[in-house]
Amino acid sequence: MRGTGGRLGGKGKFGADIPEALPFEKGQRLKTFIHLGKLFRQMWKTSPWLISLSMALRLLVAVQPPLVLFVTKHIIDEVVAQVGLGSAGSSVGDWVASGRLTPLLTLLAIEFALVLGRDAMNRAINVVDTILGESHSNAVSLELMQHAARLDLKHFEQSEYQDRLERARRQVGSRSTVISQLFGQAQAMITALALAAGLFIYAPLLILMLAVALIPAIWGEFRFNRLAYWISHARSPERRQLEYLRQIGASADSAKEIKLFGLGDFLFGRFKLLSDQILEENKTLNIRRALQTGALAAISTATYYAAYAYIVWRTLNGDFTIGDLVFLSASFNQLNGFLQQILIGFTQIAGQSLYLDDLFSFFEIRPEITDPAEPRPFPAPIQKGIRFDDVGFRYPGSDRWAVRHLSFTIAAGETLALVGENGAGKTTIVKLLTRLYDPDEGTITIDGVDLKHIALAELRTHIGAIFQDFLRYSFSAADNIGVGRIDAAADRERIIRAAEQSLADPVIRNLPGGYDQMLGRTFQKGQDLSGGEWQKLAIARAYMRQAEIIVLDEPTAALDARAEAEVFTRFKELADGTTAMLISHRFSTVRMADRIVVLENGAVLEHGTHDDLIAAGGRYAELFELQAAGYR
Repeated sequence: MRGTGGRLGGKGKFGADIPEALPFEKGQRLKTFIHLGKLFRQMWKTSPWLISLSMALRLLVAVQPPLVLFVTKHIIDEVVAQVGLGSAGSSVGDWVASGRLTPLLTLLAIEFALVLGRDAMNRAINVVDTILGESHSNAVSLELMQHAARLDLKHFEQSEYQDRLERARRQVGSRSTVISQLFGQAQAMITALALAAGLFIYAPLLILMLAVALIPAIWGEFRFNRLAYWISHARSPERRQLEYLRQIGASADSAKEIKLFGLGDFLFGRFKLLSDQILEENKTLNIRRALQTGALAAISTATYYAAYAYIVWRTLNGDFTIGDLVFLSASFNQLNGFLQQILIGFTQIAGQSLYLDDLFSFFEIRPEITDPAEPRPFPAPIQKGIRFDDVGFRYPGSDRWAVRHLSFTIAAGETLALVGENGAGKTTIVKLLTRLYDPDEGTITIDGVDLKHIALAELRTHIGAIFQDFLRYSFSAADNIGVGRIDAAADRERIIRAAEQSLADPVIRNLPGGYDQMLGRTFQKGQDLSGGEWQKLAIARAYMRQAEIIVLDEPTAALDARAEAEVFTRFKELADGTTAMLISHRFSTVRMADRIVVLENGAVLEHGTHDDLIAAGGRYAELFELQAAGYR
């Protein structure tokens, strides 16, 4: 973003200048108004009949204020006329019998009906808008989740995209009111036009005085709305830090370590520093806004009383009746209020449209890893195997090659282990195989079919992958396994079979609710598991998939050596005939693989069976000896 050189209160606490004007090109600012149309289409899609009902009710309410004033004028004039005729008697009955009360009672009944109807319709509008707003918020939340699910992994591993996602999330529940504001604007405009017509007929000069009263106040509101958005937009990284600190500072997952290391004061202090800095900027903005807009509002008030004095003077001169005086003064006052509401409302909507850009610009992000135009079927069952041919890959924004000139094969039905120090490229290989990323160089094929030629959903359906940082869902035990094959999540027999294969079945059956037990501590009656128990459930997800390819990336790091050996022994038995890739730092487990590939700096250093690599006396033998020495 580019500043304009001006500042609000000097440098901000984060070292950034706060500009006098929003640091966007005019064309970009105007573009944000297009989002209002997108928002309306979203809400119309959510509920056409609620939108239509809201508009119809507002139209009826819009014509009520001038009608009430017009009826009030006639009531006052009628009262003045009746006073001039003298008394019709000493009792109400005498007045009723004379018939002189009939016009007055009729006018009062009309005004009562108008006021009562307006109140009922306003309440109905509030109900409709509340239901519509919540429905729209839910619909947009779903759309946001669906769109995020389609994006590439890189969009979640880069801070820039995380900032955009955070800004989009903040707008989901708070921008549905913009359409209500627009409808309110239309309602106010209809009312204002009716009031202005009455004023123009009686005193055209009053319309000119309104313009003098409104323009300064509107300019102030418009300017400060833009500045408020700039601060919100520019502080997205700091707000994400605050949210992160808020989360880990009051989380069951982090409570043990915070207590053990005494991190409470450190986290609280950092949160307070960031929050105070943001608060200081917002406070400076709001104080200046209050002072400047207050001064401009005083101009509007002075102009109103000048207009009021003008109306009184003409009434004293006999140009207006008492009813006219009440009608004109009330109309001018209400029109002044409605025009301020309209013009300030438009500046607020303009500000809201800037925030809408945060939401809709996120929807404009498109994934780069997409389905081919003419996808080829996954070669199931696999006959030949998987081949990495001279593959090179760099993570977005990095000049360092994560893997380069990487070539190796995994034969059909073979269990291959990947070994290497941290940063050697093991997890990167898994991400490339599952097409979470595409290689920058070379090809990855299955039975000669390039992964890029297979539809993403079909490719991933045939791969069961579990990572070390697997999710611990606050779902039931059955659902924690069922997510491994969501289209079979209701198949309890399949879930139990997968749990038995991963050795998670005894863990689950010891829970109070068995497979229906809620896990985690997020929700009431949830029960947490140990790290090793969670990992057995995660491995069950891979078995649940019943895929042609199984990938286990450090999935047993929390298991002790014996438990890991049991899991992998069972895995080797069950994976017989299945193409499998496993990553583990424990060589007692790795040696169970049919073949081992040793990686260094993103390339294959050596490969072979455990015995072959030990006999070769290379890096694998060195690493194996170092680990074995720790058990002696």
